[in-house]
Amino acid sequence: MIADVPDWQGSTEDNSEAATLLDLVVELDKGLPLSALDQVVHDVAPEDSGFAYRLVPRATLARRRKGVGEAEQARLSPDEGSRVVRLAKVWALAQEVWGDDQAARAFLFRPHPLLEGRRPVDVVLANEFGRPLVEGILGGLQYGSAV
Repeated sequence: MIADVPDWQGSTEDNSEAATLLDLVVELDKGLPLSALDQVVHDVAPEDSGFAYRLVPRATLARRRKGVGEAEQARLSPDEGSRVVRLAKVWALAQEVWGDDQAARAFLFRPHPLLEGRRPVDVVLANEFGRPLVEGILGGLQYGSAV
């Protein structure tokens, strides 16, 4: 699963949380491959052909896809990769809480009263402070709080 130990992230001999997070920092600095973006977009919004452009501008993504030869793999910038990872982590938690991809998507794409009517997906993608807000709501749902 992308949010736990992503396919695009090398495995570590020491599976401690710190080692995993450090590996993620290194991967983000190198630039995640476009396949990470493609996988998250496919999982979170499979029917929205333009959703990837919420994470990477259309022209930038087209340029990266076009300018890459077979010997190299196109990569995301650290900022773009951070958005992908934020979304992947929230997606994994939403799947866990709701137990169903459709219900998880419904939660992410429906305005929520605790977010002043904003959609959780929009809050997560806005900046790094959105993720803990949405995770807090999901945590409340998971552990029986009325949210």
